[in-house]
Amino acid sequence: MSSKKLETTLVSAGRSKKFTLGSVNPVIQRASSLVFDSVKAKKHATINRGKGELFYGRRGTLTHFALQEAMTELEGGAGCVLYPCGAAAISNAILAFVSAGDHVLMTGSAYEPAQSFCDKILSRMQVSTRYFDPLIGSAIGKLVQPNTKVVFLESPGSITMEIQDIPAIVRAIRAVSPKVIIIMDNTWAAGVLFKPLDFDIDISIQSGTKYLIGHSDAMLGIAVANARCWEQLREDSYLMGQMVDADSAYLASRGLRTLGVRLKQHEANGIDVANWLAQRPEVAHVYHPALPDCQGHEFYQRDFSGCNGLFSFELKHRLTQQQFENYLDNFHHFSMAFSWGGFESLILAYQPEDIKAIRKYEATAPQGTLVRVHIGLENTQDLIEDLAAGFARIASAQ
Repeated sequence: MSSKKLETTLVSAGRSKKFTLGSVNPVIQRASSLVFDSVKAKKHATINRGKGELFYGRRGTLTHFALQEAMTELEGGAGCVLYPCGAAAISNAILAFVSAGDHVLMTGSAYEPAQSFCDKILSRMQVSTRYFDPLIGSAIGKLVQPNTKVVFLESPGSITMEIQDIPAIVRAIRAVSPKVIIIMDNTWAAGVLFKPLDFDIDISIQSGTKYLIGHSDAMLGIAVANARCWEQLREDSYLMGQMVDADSAYLASRGLRTLGVRLKQHEANGIDVANWLAQRPEVAHVYHPALPDCQGHEFYQRDFSGCNGLFSFELKHRLTQQQFENYLDNFHHFSMAFSWGGFESLILAYQPEDIKAIRKYEATAPQGTLVRVHIGLENTQDLIEDLAAGFARIASAQ
């Protein structure tokens, strides 16, 4: 582990001279074929093709190696695999460690495409999945079966933002079956606000599409693995044809340099807006990890070093279709779009039945419409005025 402080690591990681070739940033090296000067050089590259040696474009170029080295240093892993998107990182990380007849445990609040992958792809491969309450804690040990190969965590949970007691969950799993591979979707923490590998998790995944790239203009998935999982994850992902273009890798490396300051501003803006929403008469509950009444808040305080701009809030009533459309269609500063983590503010909404459909465990569904917002880098007063106008539209459509 590096002794450097986080802010320094974000600026310096992956910027050695072998990657920058004398410039400030790593070079953009676009290549499919990489030329060998001799048979001896080809043999050397072949032997070291999994260790950052130029071999073939699908193995990576200097641009890819720079980002992989940076992410490995940031998360304290043995190596990093790059994917074309976060969903690819999730599916390939799971695929690398399961076979027909195996069993997967997945948090019931996981990213919906991760659930769909288990339900539609793994099930076809005779790999079964059981979903569990994200707040299960140490009781998860009772769910581990002899054929359980992977446990998949995500904290905070997608949309409803539950914070898991990661240390208790990991201890319970290791006590029953030390060989189980524990994978965590760490996108919300952007790989820096929470360090999964420090908690004995095997693989940390994030969608670099979000805060890492930070400008909503490229897609990327990242998986950082510990020593026992690194080679298998790397080779299986390579055999599945997983790779990313050099330009997206470059944008992610560049995004690293400002990630710290951007996250701090997203955090400050998000908390301002969350506190304002908590006082609104239209709002039943604000699901923000930094607020005391969020489920698992005590674990957030203990395990996380900060937060970002993504959270949800529940309205006291279920909006009618007219209210729903009038509310979402007329914001000035909030755009309706999937994804998040860019500089801009976003908004999506879900009816109670939508949430119930993606919660495959015994959970109390929200009674009112649930709204997920990503608070960007705009002035918070402008955002608050935009949200206030949205509440006024709801009232006028009654």
